[in-house]
Amino acid sequence: MVHGSWFMAKELFLCMLSAILLIISFPNFNLWILAWVGFVPLFFAIENKSKARAFFLSYITGIIFWTGTIYWLIHVTLLGQILLILYLALYFGIFGYLISFFSIRYTLYAIPSIWVLLEYIRGHLFTGFPWALLGYSQYLNLPIIQIADIAGAWGVSFLVMMVNVIIKEIIGSRFKVQGSRQKRNYKFLFVACGLWLMACGYGVYKLYLLPVYPERSRGAPCLSRAKSRGALRPIKISVIQGNIPQELKWNPGAKDFIMNKYFTLTRQAVEGKPDLIIWPEAALPVVLEEEPIFFERVEDLVKGVRTPLLLGAVNTSNNLYYNSALLISPEGELLTRYDKLHLVPFGEYIPLRKILRFLETVVPIGDFTAGKEYTIFALPRYPVTPLSRLNAQTRKRANAQTNFSALICFEDLFPQISREFVKKGANFLVNITNDAWFSKTSSPYQHLQASVFRAVENRVNLVRAANTGISGFIAPSGKIIFLVQDEKGKNIFIDGYKTQEIIISKRPLSFYTRYGDVFIVACFLFLLYGIMRNFKKHKSQS
Repeated sequence: MVHGSWFMAKELFLCMLSAILLIISFPNFNLWILAWVGFVPLFFAIENKSKARAFFLSYITGIIFWTGTIYWLIHVTLLGQILLILYLALYFGIFGYLISFFSIRYTLYAIPSIWVLLEYIRGHLFTGFPWALLGYSQYLNLPIIQIADIAGAWGVSFLVMMVNVIIKEIIGSRFKVQGSRQKRNYKFLFVACGLWLMACGYGVYKLYLLPVYPERSRGAPCLSRAKSRGALRPIKISVIQGNIPQELKWNPGAKDFIMNKYFTLTRQAVEGKPDLIIWPEAALPVVLEEEPIFFERVEDLVKGVRTPLLLGAVNTSNNLYYNSALLISPEGELLTRYDKLHLVPFGEYIPLRKILRFLETVVPIGDFTAGKEYTIFALPRYPVTPLSRLNAQTRKRANAQTNFSALICFEDLFPQISREFVKKGANFLVNITNDAWFSKTSSPYQHLQASVFRAVENRVNLVRAANTGISGFIAPSGKIIFLVQDEKGKNIFIDGYKTQEIIISKRPLSFYTRYGDVFIVACFLFLLYGIMRNFKKHKSQS
């Protein structure tokens, strides 16, 4: 009895250790190197265990991990947080259950494939929740994440998991495996290490030998190495971070305060002569059509500063409400409207509302309708100067347009949305969001991770304007260039603005943008191969 209790305590300790290592590899700790060993304790805990035991131990690990990762959801709903954690932990449990089928020889590629396929399913099932992907832990590890322009974030998740398997096999083989079998395992390990080195080499090549874009850093843009990449056009953008507390966001008495805050910051930002100013999601504190006087005030502001403005607003049409991004011309005219395509389930709408109406008492749920079009915003380079007053060269530049698209709220978590925008002609991406719901937690930093990967996958600049943060600029390499911050270096729950020049360059579509998630197909084939070889082995032994 005592002996069994000791083994149980040991297993639970290993599960907890794995969960903690994984938690602190994500923000706010950002100890990304620990993700490369985070699963090793779990692997030892479930080794030689029954499938039911492997599921249970992995599920416990998942519960601890998700509790420590999305703890901030408690600021919105405690019951919803508990239900979501129990659901997300299932993917850990299924992972442990499935890998218990495989013998040591076939785990090096099968286990990472299982994990990636489960992440992919989690990112799509029930509209998807692709938060805290294993690959996202590496968002500050620039050389490694460059492979995302081929395999997406899934490729980075695969690589991290493969290294976990390698380390576990090295430790296990050292103590348990001898002779020819040990040599055979090391042969597989050398191949896996070769893949890791290739990924690192590709990252160094992309970052230092063939930069995909010039990057502006602490001074003038580095144009010399990128002139051969095609026409370069600088565009100056200002992002506004209003820092409106969530309790004031829709308070009728706070409307003027909110408008004045954005007006003041905008007038300060315009001194830097930006080509575009961006406000966050739902910056307008009213429904557009219900109180048009507030939008008229915005139009007057834009006419005064003579600078295009992109802002988030809620609007209504035919008794349907939309979470939208609006582009206003320097003349104060509404040029283009984009309605959010991917709504937050149980946040912006209730799936199967007639059946699940009771959920309105569990979490604060809006009643929005999803948009239907992938909208491209066209920003003229010189929108306010009459063409007759420009010389021939400048007139040619004036006729050139810079195209961009807006990702509203957590739409940047879904790579297929960003890919489609870029394929349709977006030269850069904008993410407008409001993370004020989750207070001063790691949530906005975890959200930032997704934006970094969308930039790398599509090799475009990504600009973020967030109500309470994090607002700033991400280069096509995934490098976070500049963020809105105060004198103490704080990025969240501060107000301010940042003006930054980014470089727009003609470039071919990245492999990932062009072909999408073909790596998922490769993972499926890896898994199928492992299953077949494993089945063949067991059949020969029977």
